[in-house]
Amino acid sequence: MSENNYSLSFETVTLDEDTKTLLILDQTLLPNECQMLRLSKLEDIWQAIYRLQVRGAPAIGVAGAIGLYVVANQIQTDQFDDFYRKFSRVKEYLATARPTAVNLVWALSRMDKIVFQNRDQSIPQIKELLLAEAKAIRAEDEQICHQIGEHGLTLLKDGDGILTHCNAGQLATSRYGTALAPIHLGKERGMRFHVYADETRPLLQGARLTAFELCADGIDTTLICDNMASTVMRQGKIQAVLVGCDRVAANGDTANKIGTSGVAILAKYYGIPFYVCAPTSTIDLNCPDGGKIPIEERPATEVTELWYAKRMAPKEVKVYNPAFDVTDASLITAFITEKGVIYPDYKDNFARLF
Repeated sequence: MSENNYSLSFETVTLDEDTKTLLILDQTLLPNECQMLRLSKLEDIWQAIYRLQVRGAPAIGVAGAIGLYVVANQIQTDQFDDFYRKFSRVKEYLATARPTAVNLVWALSRMDKIVFQNRDQSIPQIKELLLAEAKAIRAEDEQICHQIGEHGLTLLKDGDGILTHCNAGQLATSRYGTALAPIHLGKERGMRFHVYADETRPLLQGARLTAFELCADGIDTTLICDNMASTVMRQGKIQAVLVGCDRVAANGDTANKIGTSGVAILAKYYGIPFYVCAPTSTIDLNCPDGGKIPIEERPATEVTELWYAKRMAPKEVKVYNPAFDVTDASLITAFITEKGVIYPDYKDNFARLF
């Protein structure tokens, strides 16, 4: 598949039912190459999630659920206890691939619940139920993203300038995306937005993925370096900030790609609404505040040499490379969920939501 064949109708994470394999679009090759990966081995599925070949909290959850089914389908036994022991090992291993994104654990837990609640069924029946659940998780994600887009559009006006950070579009979900869902839906309805996409160092999800995805949909898009956000805000080019997230604590503190908290601080200073687009599955009521969210640290080479023809830092230098930061709830104007727009007080309103 070439880049020219990419469209928003294309599925970036799905199940091939005929071969019982997980299909993902390898996002590490974008924007220069569109290549599908067909995965059936546990280690390969784990590596695809860890290496960001599939990425974005909702897409990680979908990939985890489908991947768990794919591997569970290969377990050869007719004894439930034996099956469940092997299934649990697979589930626990997959959960370690990306610890910050709560959707992965959420989706794996749903699959586990299906097995445990049907322990009186035969193993072939349990496998069929796992297949149905994995397909349901993917279908629900697409519907949820569409609803987030609908609610997000109520907060935007035709012609708005929108800044986004990282990639929270179709490439990060089953379809439409979270933060980009209002933009894609608005385009379908003839609205014209101008999107400013932060390049999002060090992995360049904004440059490689968001800009690629938006340009493929014909949306007016300008790529900026992360440190240019203040300038475009000051110049009046931004009317709203839309970002996704990987985990929301019970008090509204939110973990998202590193650099998001800085964007939120700038938006607060310039009086620009800062919206977090979040499926309710991303809200973790068991996590009281942002201080309790585990923050993944990535390899130093992502900073020093990954995107360079030559290494751009001395070999002896230390590197600190957290993949996420936490945006304080006080900086967030509202959360846009599939169930509506949620304003402060987040702790009380989240509790009512659930």
